Amino acid sequence: MNKSVLTLFFSLCLIGIVACKKDKPAAETVTDIDGNVYKTVKIGTQTWMAENLKTTRFNDGTAIPNVTDNIAWQNAVTPAYCWYNNTKAGNEKNGILYNGYTAQNMKLAPIGWHVPTKAEWETLINYLIANGYNFDGTTTGNKIAKSLASTTNWEIGNNLGAVGNTIADNNKSGFSALPAGLRTDLFYQINTRTTFWFRDFTPIANAYRINYNNPDLLTVGVPEYYGYSVRCVKD
Repeated sequence: MNKSVLTLFFSLCLIGIVACKKDKPAAETVTDIDGNVYKTVKIGTQTWMAENLKTTRFNDGTAIPNVTDNIAWQNAVTPAYCWYNNTKAGNEKNGILYNGYTAQNMKLAPIGWHVPTKAEWETLINYLIANGYNFDGTTTGNKIAKSLASTTNWEIGNNLGAVGNTIADNNKSGFSALPAGLRTDLFYQINTRTTFWFRDFTPIANAYRINYNNPDLLTVGVPEYYGYSVRCVKD
């Protein structure tokens, strides 16, 4: 092969590489009213935030009250938020804890997004199970917690298929759930648990929980003053 042919060959290869890089779509992000930018992940037919919400305002600009006093938090019957241990520094990655009244507000999510319903969570769950995201690769039963949990910050758990067991195997879905803890009368379970509100409340079911020592995604029903994380899904 002569020099001119080689030159042409390498030039075409270079053009192809540049074209591939140019055509590759950038990862989608979403920005809330406070200017926080969130990574997103497409799972099945849905696009989810891959980070916990941390806006301090509804999308119409109305401030969400930051309630730090424990008694006031428990007695609240209107929207409220807090950082874990009432400390923002070091907790930004975990996002904000919102009470249930906030999660039910239609204006909490960025424009074009919303707090998911239970049915939308079930769509996610069913997709993951059917497509082999259970820790053991099976396609029946709910054993998907590891596929949703991040590969960092979780306490060690010894149960087979638990989130805290072989943490490096977590997060096959890209959902990246961190163990953000919760608030009731006090703050609890940072690094061992995270819980996500869904928007349509019933007395026995209003959130989904990931626990460090369980393989399944758990459904829970709790009082609306509890402080949990929020993930949003695209309209």
